[in-house]
Amino acid sequence: MVFTRDIYYQEKFSKLSFAKEIIKSKDFEECEFSNCSFIDCRFESCKFITCKFSNCILSSVKPVSCLFREVSFAQSKVMGVDWTAAAHLTDLEFTDCQINYSNFMFLKLPKIKIVNCEVKEVDFTESDLSYGDFRNTDFEKSKFFKTNLTNADFKGAKNYFIDTKNNILKKTRFSLPEALSLLNCLDIIID
Repeated sequence: MVFTRDIYYQEKFSKLSFAKEIIKSKDFEECEFSNCSFIDCRFESCKFITCKFSNCILSSVKPVSCLFREVSFAQSKVMGVDWTAAAHLTDLEFTDCQINYSNFMFLKLPKIKIVNCEVKEVDFTESDLSYGDFRNTDFEKSKFFKTNLTNADFKGAKNYFIDTKNNILKKTRFSLPEALSLLNCLDIIID
């Protein structure tokens, strides 16, 4: 196990590889992870504050009772993560990532950034994603239900199905032609 201390500050980790490990009660502040792999690992009561993950694989990670504040993921696979297991999430940012099959149900994540990502079969049910940035992201088969999308930006996003009756859309930005999908929930005929 490489994490022998409890607290890490401004450290860089590169090419670490873990599978099915338990990483418990570790604090990472202003740390950078590059080309690291955490597959099916369990993080318990860990803190990630102002950390960056780039070109990493975090598939099926379990963030049990963890804190993530100002954490960014770039060119990474962060798939199959149940974010609802975390204790606290603020200011998450995903850029050029795959975050398929993840769960964000009931979470308050205003100002979240999910830009130029692949977000397939992700559940955003009853989440607060107000002021979120979702530009150029593919939301194929993702679920939005009673989701707060006030002032969110979906310009260039595609494959989303957002029922205008069952979600909060106020000053939400969309672009054509994908914005036409918002008409799918209406009982209308367009010739």
